[in-house]
Order: sequence, then structure tokens, then C-alpha cells
Amino acid sequence: MIATNYSGLRENLKAYMDTVSDDYETVVVTRKENRNIIMISESAYNNMLENMHLLGCRENYDWLMESKAQLEAGCFVRKELAKEIDE
Repeated sequence: MIATNYSGLRENLKAYMDTVSDDYETVVVTRKENRNIIMISESAYNNMLENMHLLGCRENYDWLMESKAQLEAGCFVRKELAKEIDE
């Protein structure tokens, strides 16, 4: 995570935007009165929204946690994928 103030962001906006986009980095823009802003890439934002959706419903959360526990306990069956047949 990188922190900068408004002036630093303004002076180096392109560099910060490239770092956020290319390196999946988060930039915190510090402001007075603890009114900070976070800059993240669009893909990170979309990922966060998807996670909020998946984990926002108690039933989904419980199902995912149970599936994770089963995987960690080795309770799964490994199968080979069917091969595609060319027509």
C-alpha cells in the first residue's frame, strides 16, 4: 500500500495510476480530518464487489466455508475432464 497526499497525487497522477493498474497496488490519498480516499484498479474493485456479493448472503457464506473445510480435510474426488471431440 502506498500513501500520498493530494499534492503528491496531483503531481504524479499518471505514475500512481500506472502503479495501481499495472502492479495491482493500492494508493491511499491522505486528507485532513481523516477523510482519506483509496485508489484501486477497476479489476480490484470488481473483485471486491463480487466477494461482497458472494459473502453477503449467509447461505452462500456458510456453503463456501463448508466447501473450504471439506477441501482442507481432503474430502473430495479428483476426476479427469472429458476430452473435446472434434467434428
